[in-house]
Amino acid sequence: MSEGVTHYSWRESLLIYTRKKTLVLSLLGFSAGLPFLLVFSTLTAWLRDEGVERTAIGFFAWVGLTYSIKVFWAPVVDRLQLPLLHGLLGQRRSWILLGQFGIAAGLALMSVMNPQASLVNIALAALLVAFASSTQDVALDAFRIESAPDEEQGALSASYIFGYRLALLVSGAGALYLADIHSWSVAYLGMTALVGACMLATLWADEPAHRTPEEQRRMDAQMVDQVMGRPMHLDERPVWQRQLLGAVICPLLEFVRRFGPFAFVLLLFIAVFRLSDIAMGVMANPFYLDLGYSKSEIASVAKLFGFFMTIAGSLLCGVLVLRFGLLRPLMLGAVMVASTNLLFALLAGTQGTAAPSLIWLALVISADNLSGGIAGTAFVAYLSSLTHRSYTATQYALFSSLMTLPGKFLSGFSGWVVDSSGYPQFFVIAAALGIPAIVLVGVLMLVERSKD
Repeated sequence: MSEGVTHYSWRESLLIYTRKKTLVLSLLGFSAGLPFLLVFSTLTAWLRDEGVERTAIGFFAWVGLTYSIKVFWAPVVDRLQLPLLHGLLGQRRSWILLGQFGIAAGLALMSVMNPQASLVNIALAALLVAFASSTQDVALDAFRIESAPDEEQGALSASYIFGYRLALLVSGAGALYLADIHSWSVAYLGMTALVGACMLATLWADEPAHRTPEEQRRMDAQMVDQVMGRPMHLDERPVWQRQLLGAVICPLLEFVRRFGPFAFVLLLFIAVFRLSDIAMGVMANPFYLDLGYSKSEIASVAKLFGFFMTIAGSLLCGVLVLRFGLLRPLMLGAVMVASTNLLFALLAGTQGTAAPSLIWLALVISADNLSGGIAGTAFVAYLSSLTHRSYTATQYALFSSLMTLPGKFLSGFSGWVVDSSGYPQFFVIAAALGIPAIVLVGVLMLVERSKD
């Protein structure tokens, strides 16, 4: 991050949200958020509604592992020029558009399938959507960073997050409403049409400026020499070695070199922080349906109402970070996320009777989304502070992949835990998964205090 700060007037600060690049980021944020729930909680609701066993539903969480391993092909997205599309759109927009085509194709295939007759084919189509979506995410992160100077990144990030959250509302509540009124096929076909509209935003966007190939080679050579500690004569090496060292190896080595052995503690913290909320997320919609709520009620409370509570949590966290720094809001979020899973355990204790009052559901959902907004905002801010300015995109791809990989893997067993032990025990286990995050935030606070 740049140490210099450009001060804007209130009028200039507000008018930045009317600029083309800011509006484009809102639309592209919508494109990034739209597929996520369609291969996650919305998909699990569809499968449960069609009578698919919960154990099988749990394994569908592994489709989301694609988002957690995108770091492996992030250097390809960063460097490889797509034939034809690159000449027409440029490096970033060409990859974004390719990702959107893959998302639309996968959703269209899912819309014509029956889960009872084609469960494996639905899984493969969902995997296509997840792979294309995670590829789009890599290109979009780079597009956002390159589209404006440091002092405008806050406005672009805010616009991106607004579009992303709005897309979660549409693909969550909107898809449930469509499924309840028409059918799941119509719901997924409608989402496919929205991806087509997002493609127009990609065409409307302006490709950001890039370094020339020669400038990129010089930068890679300088960074390789700096990280390795001796001249590596990168220009004299084969192309594959230059690409491997500059795009893949150096970002990892730089991080380890900067933090020393403590880098591995930080990576462990990143890996466990979201265990609790990811582990319970895949079973949320099946849980609501099993309690006896209708799809429209779930859409109204869990999706629509939850959306505003998440935004409220994010805004509150922004104030807390300004007032107390990063670590104390991070601790608050970790404690709240684990604790709210115990509220779900209490709600699960009412299963077998009439569906509980919607007010009770709204209270639990409010606490869950408020805590998620606080924890998520603090966590993203902390991860951003860990990146090096020369490797922001690659290192952030590593962090974002690592922060979901363990949770996605464990969530694959969530249906089995529910079937074998029941919902109350499942949510208690999910709460316990939040304890390592709380402990590690405590370690980070002790380390930070020792520096003062």
